[in-house]
Amino acid sequence: MTLHPIPAYVDNYIWCIHDATRAYVVDPGQAEPVQSYLNKNKLALCGILVTHHHWDHVSGIETLTKEYPGLPVWGPQQETIPGITVPLSADQRVDLDWDISMTVLDVPGHTLGHIAYFAEQTPLGPLLFCGDTLFSSGCGRLFEGTPGQMWQSLKQFLALPDQTLVCCTHEYTTANLQFAQAVEPGNADITTRRENVASLRDQNLPSLPSTIGLEKRVNPFLRVNEDSVINALIKNSGSRPADATDSFAKLRAWKDSF
Repeated sequence: MTLHPIPAYVDNYIWCIHDATRAYVVDPGQAEPVQSYLNKNKLALCGILVTHHHWDHVSGIETLTKEYPGLPVWGPQQETIPGITVPLSADQRVDLDWDISMTVLDVPGHTLGHIAYFAEQTPLGPLLFCGDTLFSSGCGRLFEGTPGQMWQSLKQFLALPDQTLVCCTHEYTTANLQFAQAVEPGNADITTRRENVASLRDQNLPSLPSTIGLEKRVNPFLRVNEDSVINALIKNSGSRPADATDSFAKLRAWKDSF
């Protein structure tokens, strides 16, 4: 089995999971890169998974479903997305080939109806397609939801196994790590991750997937209860956060103006 991020637009990734013949894609914001990858690897598209309604995640659906009539398209029940054939909400399951069953997580914050897909058992290990909720060393902007909603969403990811592969949908890692190091300049794991990512990007290789275990060590948005992050927030904002949600809100505001 292969897990491959198909580049799209400037910094999007359309995730493709496949064997030698069958493939599924996640958040096809463009059809052309998907078609090219499928044709090059002689793959048949068996389904599309969608995390949220933003145009750079859904604009390829129409073209792909015309090319593959009857293609199942799973997506969030609470959002209006043309082409969705199977609307989903929390705790429902999506059964793919290879005996892979993905559980749906409701993760509002970036958008109100955002969902994620988690499979505990795959040939690749635990697997998470998280859309724009969690990024490598960062998280999505709050376009529709509240800090409280986003923090509750991120807490669901914190509960997943450390070895879970985190399949984010944007190549934001370099910029996110710059902010992470500003928050925690003494965090050696962030320094090491920056060096590793710089090497990958110099070779035009993706920085993804990450893992939950790595994100726990380097992602400030998953570390809002750490003393080092709280002290940085006090220094930046001039006041101590009231709780974890307030820490997250202050951190997100700091990142937005960074």
